Amino acid sequence: MRKRLVRALALLVLVSAAAAWWFDVPAWLGWRASQDYNLTLYGNVDIRQVQLGFRVDGRLAETLVDEGDEVSSGTILARLDAQPYEDSVRAAEAEVAALQATLRKLRDGPRPAEIAQAKAATAEREADLQNATLAFDRSNQLRRQGAISQANLDQATAARDMAVARLESAREALRLLEEGTREEDIAVARANLRAAEAKLAAAKTSLGDATLRAPSEGIVLSRVHEAGAIVSPSDTVYVLSLTEPVWVRAYISEPRLGTIHPGMVVEVTTDTAPNKPYRGKIGFISPVAEFTPKSVETPDLRTDLVYRLRITIDQPDTGLRQGMPVTIRIPPNGNAGDG
Repeated sequence: MRKRLVRALALLVLVSAAAAWWFDVPAWLGWRASQDYNLTLYGNVDIRQVQLGFRVDGRLAETLVDEGDEVSSGTILARLDAQPYEDSVRAAEAEVAALQATLRKLRDGPRPAEIAQAKAATAEREADLQNATLAFDRSNQLRRQGAISQANLDQATAARDMAVARLESAREALRLLEEGTREEDIAVARANLRAAEAKLAAAKTSLGDATLRAPSEGIVLSRVHEAGAIVSPSDTVYVLSLTEPVWVRAYISEPRLGTIHPGMVVEVTTDTAPNKPYRGKIGFISPVAEFTPKSVETPDLRTDLVYRLRITIDQPDTGLRQGMPVTIRIPPNGNAGDG
């Protein structure tokens, strides 16, 4: 009986130890729990890279930076041959100037001299009509007397009718000048001018795009093309590694998900400089579960559902490089207000 009791107690101790080990799981996906409940995560540095190219095509005139050069935002990296785009700008400027002059002419209306000329032409046509009418009256009287032929009378009649038509045309021309330009014509001229101005703006944009600038601070990783090459908008000319932001990509298992939240302060160290910690904050927790990726470096790699974290480093430097493995420690009661 006593032996059975000892065996039962020994079995109970073994089961308790196994249960404690199972539920503690000290190396779940790189996490470990110390006596003060600090959590440790293993991840990798994630630095964004940008493939830079021109928005327009052309011949690469010059490249101004080389691999390894540090550049700041706005630094000129390369230039295309700008002559074709400068020509387009000048042509568009000339078109805009011509349409501006046309619009001003329509707005100002006819000049006083043009109106005076139209009035003189109308008076001239009135005099011609008077003469033609007198000639017709004489021819009509002579025809009644038989002194001229019917052909002569028809000729005088035609001359009078032509004088009437010319006078009416002159009067209409004078009336149009006095009324000024129609609003519809001004609207058309204004629309044509706006189209030309948009064309000019597009030409200037293309000219500006012939210069390639760095979008932000970074280090040139590679120069793909050399001066003289013909490039198109789909071609990469430079590859730039951004200085900021620097992120750390890590993963956490579902049972531990409730122990963290966005804004928690963390400490990040590298194998190269373990005594030089970086300060960071949890900025993103993926809402979608995924299987443990092969790149997660943990003491005991397990295949299980995990959630991706993104940790933002507050003051990164050159000690953090793309893909570098790091260790992330979350202190007790870490929160966004620390530091």
